Amino acid sequence: MRTGELATAGGLTAKTIRFYEQAGLLPEPPRTAGGYRDYPPQTTHRLAFIREAQAAGLTLAEIRSVLDLRDSGEAPCTHVAGLIEHHLRDIERRMAELRKTRTVLRALSERAAATDPSTCTEADICRIIGTRP
Repeated sequence: MRTGELATAGGLTAKTIRFYEQAGLLPEPPRTAGGYRDYPPQTTHRLAFIREAQAAGLTLAEIRSVLDLRDSGEAPCTHVAGLIEHHLRDIERRMAELRKTRTVLRALSERAAATDPSTCTEADICRIIGTRP
């Protein structure tokens, strides 16, 4: 299957297919007599995996590590489970930070609603965000 056909089958662009190949996510395919890339049909399954892994938040480097394990004949399940746990912990941490930020922003929003700009002085940078010492 040529690059364009693979791209269409995978819902990607030919440029993305070539990028994935350069990034080590797709093995270099054999070439036709005319020099065109000739991907095997199972490459569509590999592309589907890459897209699903990206949707789960895995980086291209992490996806490559999973594919490298599989390509070497090793089941990557333990490695994938570790990646998932790492990403879950990171998301939980980021969500906690966002909850704190939301609390601060709500308080600032209330302060903004109660602030009369005509009472600001040159000594104030912004009375909504900060107060003078």
